[in-house]
Amino acid sequence: MKFTIKREILLEALNKVSKAISTKNLIPVLAGIKFELKKKKLILTASDNDITIQTTIESIKEEEFKIENEGSIVITGKYILDIVRKLPDEYINIEVIDDLKILIYTENSEFNLNGISESEYPNIGLEESKKKIDIKSSILKSIVVQTAFASSNEESKPVLTGINFNIVGDILECNSTDSYRLARKVVKLNKVSDENYNIVIPSRNLIEFTRILDGEMEDVELHIFNNKILFKTGNLKFESRLINGTYPNTSNLLPEDSLVIVSTSLSDFYNVIDRVSILTSDKEKNIVTLETEGNTLILKSSSVEIGRVEEKMIIKKNNDENIKISFSAKYMMEALKSFSTESVDIHFVGEIKPILIKSKEDETLTQLVLPIRTY
Repeated sequence: MKFTIKREILLEALNKVSKAISTKNLIPVLAGIKFELKKKKLILTASDNDITIQTTIESIKEEEFKIENEGSIVITGKYILDIVRKLPDEYINIEVIDDLKILIYTENSEFNLNGISESEYPNIGLEESKKKIDIKSSILKSIVVQTAFASSNEESKPVLTGINFNIVGDILECNSTDSYRLARKVVKLNKVSDENYNIVIPSRNLIEFTRILDGEMEDVELHIFNNKILFKTGNLKFESRLINGTYPNTSNLLPEDSLVIVSTSLSDFYNVIDRVSILTSDKEKNIVTLETEGNTLILKSSSVEIGRVEEKMIIKKNNDENIKISFSAKYMMEALKSFSTESVDIHFVGEIKPILIKSKEDETLTQLVLPIRTY
């Protein structure tokens, strides 16, 4: 194997695939990146058994990427990434000598690394399904930003550590919950799906994938299998395992009726909660109490050790009903942050009933926060 490549092209590809390298992996070969040099392309693959990332560099312009001898080898990910990142030269030469010795050199630098035989690397197929689903990368990014934060970190409930993708016809409904809150995003797909799907994708894997997506308007293909999902876009493939188990039916958590709906500026409401939560003693729960008096919203918090705070703001209500309710400032602020609208409608059902947050400007998104009993 021997080739010369523009440093920035190789670095961009290595940065993408290296996200799949785990330092804690029990299989030593998975600490490496598999290099497959073919006639007109270089395929880089990395995997930690949870996710697999593969990207292809095409040899279109010889002045940017020149292939001399084909071949395959596995190179330790940490070292190749550090070397390519720190070399100052515009071009890098990589050559395999004596089957497992790797020579990385430029005009003034030379590195000799020990490689691993490609035969030791697991056989990773990254096969595609005949029944793919297309979605714009910007929509996929918004799904992850607006729902992933509400998934659980508790490994004791594995199914809640993921985002539930439920596809029926041309509707994709995404739900995420940790039992104390719920984020729901519903989007219309461009095409009716041949099959219905109800799968759970690990949240952290989805976050990782959206981080390495380049453009906003790229098409992303979803290839869904029994125990895995493959995302394909351009020259990038990203495969994630699926979480086994049945996702809870979250529809019955969403109340249909409201006692009172409060309409307010999103930024004003967020900022008031942010200030009021300064004096909460428990940083995890940081309980804030909200009550309405006519068209005035009063937010309070107190701590025996620290003190108390009260803020008022003018709001619009759909009727003369008043409400008093307590909730986690952290959860409410994270729910509000998921909206990119000017205003929000807060639906109150009762003092111990879930709080719904919606916006007329974006009807695809619903957030739910459970109240906290303070007596």
